[in-house]
Amino acid sequence: MSVNGKTVLISGAGRGIGKRLAIGFAAAGARVGLLARSQPELDLARLEIAQAGGSAVSLPADVRDFDQVCGAVERLREEFGPVAVVVAAAAVQGPIGPFHTADPRQWAEAIEVNLLGVMHTCRAVLPEMIQRRRGKIVVLTGGGTTGPRTNFSAYAASKTALARFVETVAGEVLDFNVQINCMSPGGTYTHMTDEILHAGEDAGAKDYEDARQVRETGGVSPEQQIQLALFLTSDRSNHVSGKIIHVKDAWKRLENANSDSELFTLRRTVRR
Repeated sequence: MSVNGKTVLISGAGRGIGKRLAIGFAAAGARVGLLARSQPELDLARLEIAQAGGSAVSLPADVRDFDQVCGAVERLREEFGPVAVVVAAAAVQGPIGPFHTADPRQWAEAIEVNLLGVMHTCRAVLPEMIQRRRGKIVVLTGGGTTGPRTNFSAYAASKTALARFVETVAGEVLDFNVQINCMSPGGTYTHMTDEILHAGEDAGAKDYEDARQVRETGGVSPEQQIQLALFLTSDRSNHVSGKIIHVKDAWKRLENANSDSELFTLRRTVRR
């Protein structure tokens, strides 16, 4: 899928979907920069990749701090070369429950990590991508992006803002051969699943039941998520930018089709 030998930066790579994608990109031949706050989690992810024959470097940093993110990008550049691909996966759930009971500090933290963290990551890599006239950015969205998500106001608001941010930046970098898209990875078992289950009725009956089923089944497989991420970071998707693509969408048709349809935007009204 054309990532072999490329330098890929993945935020939130210490655990969850970010770690799974990092392992998948390394298996595809990419040289991966693992960015997260937890050094022990990063070391474990790097060890798993190394044992599988892949190449990775640990980049401890907090995406809420722009200087730390810039420092991590510079270290990755020195280790593996210019960053060709970015997967922004760092995120927190934020407070779960009715908005009027939410802790404002936790609400603000969700915005700082989920929205400003992605902004910092994109701002750190885009100047060089524009100069080199080549680059791919994939931003992970989630539940609440294309519709309301009761009892998850901070998460839903931050992820919806990301979608509009991606659409806007996509237009700005279009002439520089840089593509940026949102990827919705679907329900899959992570620590966030356990947070929902722990919240109980505060999460609402639907989200609680969905989380329970995901815990039992594992949810969307890592292979499905990795396939979509590899497509969005390959030359096969050079004509696709500013879109929101769900792992369960019929996304393979985008390879040989016009992507102007609003089906793959924030204004989508139909999911196929």
